[in-house]
Amino acid sequence: MSATAPPEEQQAFEPFTPAQTNLPELTFPSLIMGALLGIVFGASSLYLSLKVGMTVSASIPVAVLSIAIFRALGKGHGRVLENNIVQTAGSAGESIAFGVGVTMPALMILGYDLDESLFKFSGISVTRVMLVACLGSLLGILMMIPLRRAFIVKQHGKLLYPEGTACAKVLVAGDAGGASAKPVIFGLVLAFIYQVMGHGLKLWQEAPAYAFKKFRGAFVASAADPILLGVGYVIGFRTSAIMVGGGLLASFVLTPIFAMFVGGNVTQELNLAETQALWGKIRAEYVLYIGAGAVATGGLISLIQSLPIIGAGIAGSFKSLGRKNAAAGSEATGTARTERDMPIWVVALGCLGLVAAIAATDLIPTTNTGRIVGACLIVVLGFLFVTVSSRLTGEIGSSSNPISGMTVATLLLTCVVFYLLGWIGPEYRLAALSIAGIVCVASSNGGTTSQDLKTGYLIGATPWKQQIAILVGALTSAIVIGVTLLSLNEASTVYTTKAEHLPLKSPPAVSTLTATQTYEGKEYKVWRIASPEKDADGKTIALPGKYLVNPDTGKTEVYVDPGINGRVKVRDDDQKVEKFEAPKASLMALIINGIMSGEMQWGLVIIGAFIAIVLQLAGVPALAFSVGVYLPLEASMPIFIGGLVRWAVDKVSKTDASESDSSPAVLLSSGYIAGGAIAATLVAFLAFIPKATTLIDISRHLPASYNENPLPAVITFAALAVILFLVGTGYMLKDKPQPPANIKPQRSDELYN
Repeated sequence: MSATAPPEEQQAFEPFTPAQTNLPELTFPSLIMGALLGIVFGASSLYLSLKVGMTVSASIPVAVLSIAIFRALGKGHGRVLENNIVQTAGSAGESIAFGVGVTMPALMILGYDLDESLFKFSGISVTRVMLVACLGSLLGILMMIPLRRAFIVKQHGKLLYPEGTACAKVLVAGDAGGASAKPVIFGLVLAFIYQVMGHGLKLWQEAPAYAFKKFRGAFVASAADPILLGVGYVIGFRTSAIMVGGGLLASFVLTPIFAMFVGGNVTQELNLAETQALWGKIRAEYVLYIGAGAVATGGLISLIQSLPIIGAGIAGSFKSLGRKNAAAGSEATGTARTERDMPIWVVALGCLGLVAAIAATDLIPTTNTGRIVGACLIVVLGFLFVTVSSRLTGEIGSSSNPISGMTVATLLLTCVVFYLLGWIGPEYRLAALSIAGIVCVASSNGGTTSQDLKTGYLIGATPWKQQIAILVGALTSAIVIGVTLLSLNEASTVYTTKAEHLPLKSPPAVSTLTATQTYEGKEYKVWRIASPEKDADGKTIALPGKYLVNPDTGKTEVYVDPGINGRVKVRDDDQKVEKFEAPKASLMALIINGIMSGEMQWGLVIIGAFIAIVLQLAGVPALAFSVGVYLPLEASMPIFIGGLVRWAVDKVSKTDASESDSSPAVLLSSGYIAGGAIAATLVAFLAFIPKATTLIDISRHLPASYNENPLPAVITFAALAVILFLVGTGYMLKDKPQPPANIKPQRSDELYN
C-alpha cells in the first residue's frame, strides 16, 4: 500500500474472484434463466404488492435457485459469476413489481376504463403499464451506473448494502458447495400445494374469523396465507408487531367507535356475517380515509428523517463524479475487468432517448407543453430519488428505504404544479400518476441495482456485464407485468345484479351518459360515482363505483366491482372471489382526487395524519403502523404470526443476526412467498375459463358445518408455522451456508420495500 495514495484508494480490496481470473459470466443460459426467474418473482411480487403494499427481496431466492439449477445440470464449482448474472437479471422483476403495484392500480381506483386497444393511452392499458415499467426501470438503472464508483467502490466499508452483502455470501458459499436450495424449493412446493388446496379447492376457509357479539363491530380474523406468513418471518417481530398494532387500532378502536354512531341499534348483538358487513361499511366510508392520512404522513415523515442522508448522498455523489475517472469505467485504458462500467456516453444517450420517448408519446396525454413539463419533472425527480434510493439502500438496506414516501412526494409536487398551471382535467390526473409511476419504478430499481452491483463488487464480477444483465432482466419483466396486473384485476372482477350493491338513488338521464359497455350480450350505459353520497338524513344512498344502466328502462341493473380495491367478494352464484386491497395505490388515488378535485374527507384524513405524528413522537415507526391501519386485520395478523415465529426462533436458537439473511428459515420463507403467490395467481387466472373455479371448488360437496368451521384452516396454517419454526431452530433442513472469510458479514434486518 502506497503512503501517497489518495485516501479513498488506500485500502486495497481483493474480491472473491480476482480481476485477472476469467470465469463464465454473461452467458446465454444465465441470461435466459435470470430473465425467466425475474418474470416469475415479478408476478409473485406484484401479487404481494397488491395484497399488502410491500414486496420481499428476490435476490437471495433467485441466487439459491440458480445454484441449484446449475448443479442439477452438472455445472457446480466455478459458476459463481454466472450465478451472479442470473441473480442480477432475476432481481429486477421484484423492484418493478413494487413500483407498478404502488402506482398503476390507482388508475382503476380513479375509474379509468381498461383500454381495449393495445396502442391507445386513454385509460389504463397493457401498453401504458408496460411503458411505465420499461421506461422507469431502464431510467433507474442507467441513472445508477455513473454512481457505482461513488457509492459502491469509494464508500466500501461505509455503505454496507446489507442485502447485496448477504447475497454475495450465499453465492460464494454455493460455489464452494456449502449452500443448499432445499429450503427455498421445499417452501415453494409446500406453499404451492397449500395454496391450491385452500385457495383453489376450498378445503378450508381462506380467512377464519371470530366476532365479539358484546363488542359491536369488532372481530378478529387472520388470512391462512403462506405468503403473509413468510413476509412476517422475513421482516421480523418488531415491524410485524407494529403493523398488527395498526390493524388492532382500526378493528378494535375506530370501527367500534363509528359503529356506535352509524351502526343502528347499539344494543343489538350481531353474528359474524352481520359484523363483517357493518365493518365493511364503516371501513369504506371512514376508516380508509383515516388510514390513508396516516400512511401519507408516515411516508413523508420517513422521507423527512432521511433528508440529512439524502443531502450528504447527493453532495457526495456529485463530488465523486467530478473527480478524474470517477465513472470512466471502460473508457480508461488498461482498466481492470472488475472496474469496467458501460461507457458513460451510452448511459447519457440512453437516458436522453428514454426521456425523449416519454415526451414524444401519449404516455403523458396532454398538450406539448404538458409533456415537456412532465418530462422535465421525471428527469429532475428521477435522478434525485434514484440517487437517494441508491444511497439509502447502502446505509439502511431496502427495509427502511422510503420508496413510497418518494412516490408520494413526487405525486404531491406534480399535482401541485399541474394545479397551479390550471391543468386539472382527467388527462392531467392520468399524466400525474404516470409521472409518479416512472419515478417510483426508477427509484425502486435504482436501489435494487445498487444491491446487485455491491454483490458483484464483493465476488469480483464485471460491472458492465452485470449492467447489461439487469437491463435485460428489467426489460423482460416489464413487458409482461402489465398483462399480469390487468389479468389479476379482471379475474377478480365481479358483475352483480343484487339490489344490496346498487345505488338507492336514480341514475342520470340516459342521454347524458356517453360511455357504454357490453355485458352478457347487451349494451349498457356506464354511470360512474366518484365519492359516497348521502341523503338529507345522512343515510348513504350511493357508493363510489361503476354501474351499468339499462338504456331502455333508465334503471341501474349491474354493479361492476373491480378486482383491485373492490368490495364485493361473492359473485351472484355464491362463488367467493379474492380481492386486492392495493393500499398504497389507493393512497395515490386519494392524493390525486384530493388535490385536483377537492373530493376528500379532509377531517378524517387529518385525524389519520395526527395518529401518525403522535406515534412518531412516541418513538413508534409511523409508516408500518399506518399501513396496518389501512389494511384489514386479516392481512396484518398472519404477518404478525410470522414475526412471532421469528422471535421464537431467535430466542431458542440465539441466531447471529449477521447470518439471518441466508439462513434456511429465511430461504424457506422466501419459498413460501414465491410458491404461494404463484399458486394464487394461477388460481386467479382460472376465472378466465368458464366455470373452472366452480368445478374445482370441493367445498360445494362438503357439509355446511365443515365449511363454517375455522379449525381446518387454523390447524393447517399452524402446521406451516411449526415447520417454519423447526427449520429456523435447525430441527429440519439443517444445512446452513457459511459466510466466506474474505467477505465481512454485514447486518440486514428486513428485506422489503
